[in-house]
Amino acid sequence: MHHHAKAPALALARLVLVSGRPVDLAELRFSSTYGDLQDGYPCKPLNDLRIRELLRAAERSRPGTPVHLVPPRREYPDQYAGGLGPVEVLPAVACLGTFHSAALDPARDPVAYRSRLTVVWFQSTPRLPSGCDAEPALRNLDWPLLARDAPGRVRRVVR
Repeated sequence: MHHHAKAPALALARLVLVSGRPVDLAELRFSSTYGDLQDGYPCKPLNDLRIRELLRAAERSRPGTPVHLVPPRREYPDQYAGGLGPVEVLPAVACLGTFHSAALDPARDPVAYRSRLTVVWFQSTPRLPSGCDAEPALRNLDWPLLARDAPGRVRRVVR
């Protein structure tokens, strides 16, 4: 079965999950995993701190939207271990994205409700995930378990 992955006009991109569900990327923030590393070296304590900071930023960016971390790949190059333990390297680009899809509950009004999920993941390059060629961990999201239905935004015009 082939799924059309063309993004709707208002989304950055559309991903098709392994389950076949299309999800739209509404917002995406890239940051360098180690861009602010002045002293020290990449290691587990520093990486864990960076991940916690990203998760807090995700929670603040969309209050009420569930947040999911795609566990990053950790590499251990053969380098001198410092006082904080062995060198541990995460992929170069940290990503924080908010995804929307159709409501999980089929009884909800499909115009008024969308399911939402904010995801933190890491990738090697600053590339927009889309279609069926996105990072495998993104395409394997268990949307019904992780996402939550929420009413769409209705903007009121004040006159």
